[in-house]
Amino acid sequence: MSGPRYRAAGAELLIVEPLDLFTAVFHRPSGMTHLLTEPAPQILEVLAQKALTADALLARLSQEYEVGDAAGEGAAMLQARLEELEAAGLIDAR
Repeated sequence: MSGPRYRAAGAELLIVEPLDLFTAVFHRPSGMTHLLTEPAPQILEVLAQKALTADALLARLSQEYEVGDAAGEGAAMLQARLEELEAAGLIDAR
């Protein structure tokens, strides 16, 4: 899963508010509020610190969370979440 480096939208563009099982993320440019569940908020948090490839992001998330293995379900789950977050404008790939 090498390839682009993913980066979260700038902190000035997002308002993040944890709500029990969900995290509400208001995206200022679009005016939309997104309700996220794990691991999407954790992905945003890690990518706010540093741009990472999907492989590096999976390795980083695996240190703190159960995300599955790098060759199977973990990689597939992460790729799906990255695509969703990118489509929402909350992250971008370069």
